[in-house]
Amino acid sequence: MGCGVGVVGLVLSREFDIKAHIVDKQSSMIDFAEINYSINTLDVEALHQDFFDLKEDRKFDIVVSNPPFYATGTTKSFDENIEISRHASHMPLEDFIAKVHKVLKPKGRFFFCYDAKQIPPLLSLLEKYHLRAEHIRFVHSKKDRDSKLVFLACRHNSKSATKVESPFIVFGEDNNYLQEAKEAFGYAKIHSIKAKKEYCDH
Repeated sequence: MGCGVGVVGLVLSREFDIKAHIVDKQSSMIDFAEINYSINTLDVEALHQDFFDLKEDRKFDIVVSNPPFYATGTTKSFDENIEISRHASHMPLEDFIAKVHKVLKPKGRFFFCYDAKQIPPLLSLLEKYHLRAEHIRFVHSKKDRDSKLVFLACRHNSKSATKVESPFIVFGEDNNYLQEAKEAFGYAKIHSIKAKKEYCDH
């Protein structure tokens, strides 16, 4: 959901035997995502529409998203594409979670990241819509910095206890990536497009 140029979907399509459906309301993002899938010789069903308009008779095993979560009042970008991709006003939290609930299969899974400061309302809304956060992992830029991002792995109608994983720390004291971050970037390595004229005219 909110596929952008398709990086997360590309990695999942490459590593797992799945049928990928990518959704974004910005036509430019869908165009770039389709080019990325083509370059990486992967199949995808690309849907140029608002996630909220997705038909609810289509049920999915998994929903994955990096939704916009910048709060109202934060500085907005002059680039409309970036502004839509970042700010929660374009994807209100409760509306987002309610829609995920409607399109997931009964035991479906939901993976996403969000603003760590919003963890109390986040967990409350997940429970309201029967999406148990089975795994939670906070991301820190360095070990002595507050977390600004949280990863959540949820399951529809789960009764499992929630496990809070060890923190994911990105940089060491020398400002270089720590080993786990290096491995994550290495694992996710894909062929990417260059924003040349022929792609922009696609």
